[in-house]
Amino acid sequence: MAGRLAPGEQLSSEWELAQTYQTSRPTVRRAIAVLKAEGLVVTEQGRGAFVRPTPHVRLVLTGANYRRHRDAGLPSFNAQVVEQGQRPEQRLLEVVAAAAPAEVAVRLGVEATTAVIVRRRLFLVEDQPVALCDSYYPAALAHGTPLAESRRIRGGALAVIEDPAGPIRRRVARSVDELTARMPTRAEATALRLSPGVPVVRVLRTIYDVDATPLEVQDSVAAADRHEFRYDVDMR
Repeated sequence: MAGRLAPGEQLSSEWELAQTYQTSRPTVRRAIAVLKAEGLVVTEQGRGAFVRPTPHVRLVLTGANYRRHRDAGLPSFNAQVVEQGQRPEQRLLEVVAAAAPAEVAVRLGVEATTAVIVRRRLFLVEDQPVALCDSYYPAALAHGTPLAESRRIRGGALAVIEDPAGPIRRRVARSVDELTARMPTRAEATALRLSPGVPVVRVLRTIYDVDATPLEVQDSVAAADRHEFRYDVDMR
């Protein structure tokens, strides 16, 4: 926790730790199991225990940041990870027309079970997954646009929405973010390669245009030990 052992560094052997702390090897073994459950170390058969490497990204969402990244033609996540000296990646997992979950339908202002366009992505930093994100768009807004196509979008979805020469031509004004912390589902823990005991932060973000019409709902599940969030949002 103090950083005296760097990410990837090997812990002393069980025998050495037992000697250092004047205890028994079974006690040391239980202590390492606790550290593993807390997501601080990983163990490798026949090699020992190592400090778990954890890429960390600080996501700062402000109007100035948003417009600066949009002008550069970069999705905000990618831009901020690069600014922090790390390598980002967004993998497009799926683009489908599906019934809107009830909480998404309420935020998009459509009837429950109404078909919407969903873009599912996996975000990575330095090849390690850090978040899952499902973005929902009203079908009337997204149909016939790149939002509904199963391909990556240069500059991100909001670049398509705001493109003055594009098919949508709507100005993004603000977003509302709702954050909750919980333990991951088994599928989330697998996709994000989470160690036992590591929670996730769910971010439900609704993005509005200048007329207060909802354009997108992002439902993200982020590894809690790999993120720091700060929101100060006026995107006009």
